[in-house]
Amino acid sequence: MTGSSGLVGSELVPALAADGHRVVRLLRGRSDAPDVLSWDPMEGRIDAAGLEGIDAVVHLAGAGIGDKKWTPDRKREIRESRVRGTTLLSETLASLTKTPAVLVSAAAVGFYGPRADEVLTEESSRGEGWLAEVVEDWEAATSAAEKAGIRVVRVRSGPILSAEGGILKRMLFPFKAGVGGRIGTGRQYMSWITLGDEVGAIRHVLTGEDLSGPVNLTAPNPVTNTEFTKTLGGIVHRPTAIPTPVRFLKIPYGAELVFNLLLSGQRVVPRRLVESGYRFQHEHLESALRELLGKSAD
Repeated sequence: MTGSSGLVGSELVPALAADGHRVVRLLRGRSDAPDVLSWDPMEGRIDAAGLEGIDAVVHLAGAGIGDKKWTPDRKREIRESRVRGTTLLSETLASLTKTPAVLVSAAAVGFYGPRADEVLTEESSRGEGWLAEVVEDWEAATSAAEKAGIRVVRVRSGPILSAEGGILKRMLFPFKAGVGGRIGTGRQYMSWITLGDEVGAIRHVLTGEDLSGPVNLTAPNPVTNTEFTKTLGGIVHRPTAIPTPVRFLKIPYGAELVFNLLLSGQRVVPRRLVESGYRFQHEHLESALRELLGKSAD
């Protein structure tokens, strides 16, 4: 697994271990720790010999998309960390004497671009914009593994909800302070998924031998930003009538990131995941947020 120390990876490692799997982590830098292999995507270095005999690979590594302003240098880092890292891993797996059965490679619903209220499935076309182009190149970087006969699953994740990190943790402070509100018109869709279902879905596609290609990792019921705002505000018992001033968001994050990740959205549904028999822990936003935040219904 790459990206094992991130929000998803740190939950997925113990979950896979509990399933009876031995998890080998690919980490930057050299280490003598057990079940750790070394790689450096930017230098094109990877412990190929250590990967011999691996049954399955989960690739989650890459620079964060939503945590820093999209300066030219940051955009280059985001693209290269994904495309170069995925290419290195994919080509290395393809060259092994015994290739793994499956590669699950992270992607994002940003592939679909800003699409208003259009319902989007895995069959939908790529959208417009820089982020959609990055995700397309990121997914294409798995082609060497696919050509080598490895079952490749490209999981397109939506915003992952967890009280421990990600978008929800960043939203909690202003909402608890009573200054949380809709962003922009509030009509943009948020195709959310809980961390528990993200981990559960990855475990599901690892063993679902009929699944390959793109798979949307989002809850079955996406909501608009207005719905999300009202639901979260109601759960923490705070008003949400005043919209969030967009100009203040642009200061730390920049206009391009704010437009692409906050002011526009995608109405994505997990058609292939549902058809494959995955059962969601959380299908509806309110029950998901209540469990995550430990807030029972009044």
